[in-house]
Amino acid sequence: MVDLKESREKLDRIDTQIVELFEERMKIVKDVAEYKISTGKPVLDKEREKKKLESVCSMADNEFNRHGIFELFTQLLSISRKLQYSMLHTKAMGTNFLPVETLTLKPDFNVVYFGTEGSYTEQATQEYFGETVNRFSAETFRDVMAAVKEGRADYGVLPIENTTTGGITDSYDLLVEFDNYIIAEHILKVNQALLGLPGTSLSELKSVYSHPQGLLQSRKYLENYPNIKTIECSSTAAAAKKVFIDQDKTQAAVAGIQAAKTYHLEVLASNINHEQGNSTRFIIITNKKIFLKNSDKVSICFSIPHQSGSLYTMLSHIIYNNLNMTKIESRPLPGRNFEYRFFVDFEGNFGEASVNNTLDGILAEALELKVLGNYPTVIEK
Repeated sequence: MVDLKESREKLDRIDTQIVELFEERMKIVKDVAEYKISTGKPVLDKEREKKKLESVCSMADNEFNRHGIFELFTQLLSISRKLQYSMLHTKAMGTNFLPVETLTLKPDFNVVYFGTEGSYTEQATQEYFGETVNRFSAETFRDVMAAVKEGRADYGVLPIENTTTGGITDSYDLLVEFDNYIIAEHILKVNQALLGLPGTSLSELKSVYSHPQGLLQSRKYLENYPNIKTIECSSTAAAAKKVFIDQDKTQAAVAGIQAAKTYHLEVLASNINHEQGNSTRFIIITNKKIFLKNSDKVSICFSIPHQSGSLYTMLSHIIYNNLNMTKIESRPLPGRNFEYRFFVDFEGNFGEASVNNTLDGILAEALELKVLGNYPTVIEK
């Protein structure tokens, strides 16, 4: 029988050699980087890496070892690229954004928010900018984006994520389409209520209106009333407005207390969302490439080659630069079946080298990359 201690000693000697060879390789990689800097050659040479992987894999004795060597050298080449990116000192994407101390709030600045008067988004707008802010509403997420892009509004407010129902996909898709950027976020505690005309009883109700998110968040409560039909509206506030305009006691809306006050409705049941910690995260957008100096969260989106290991390769740039990824969301790519664009949040500031090294690496290796913004994290109260 082989002596375990002896085998471990042999492994220790081999590991020491591997470390020494790794460090020797990295010294040569630095020489390669300096050459590329002087000649303007790109870091990533896909054809060279492909041939290298084929060459080293052909040296293996069996299929298991070939697969292991492929994995090992894929990571080794990735680490080598990361070192080169850190040395290139290129104009990183983060430097395209201008740092500012605070948001520029001129006396006549305007904010556009999604939904109608009395919506949760209007409430978030008032909480962030103040109750007297000049504001106007837009019926769709696209209308909010367009108003900001065209300069009809200085800032826009949109919901992007709910703790109960997850990411709000329309907001993600529009961030790619429009040249607007996230400058801040705001978290609002959501308490859904069932609203009806004054004097309405639950037994009279035949239909309940709300935004799809509102219906999802209160689904378990509404399941107790199978005879009531749920109908989607463009927003929770629009649902409350409909009940007020129609003056029909068979109708009710799932919306917030603010909508009840706005449209003179009675609260038939409060806190009907099944998650009592229900909160929605809103983003504040602008058409300017700016970021607050105290920002600590970066949002990006990218698409990747449709091949094994591509997503890991992208995320490894975040890992290798010792940054903490806080969120990942995927959305289908139009016209490309079962291929996806990824939205990622990670901690950091555009002024940090680690953030810019990460962006440089992903930019070089992704099919496309868009930086969505750098903004301060808001901790839910």
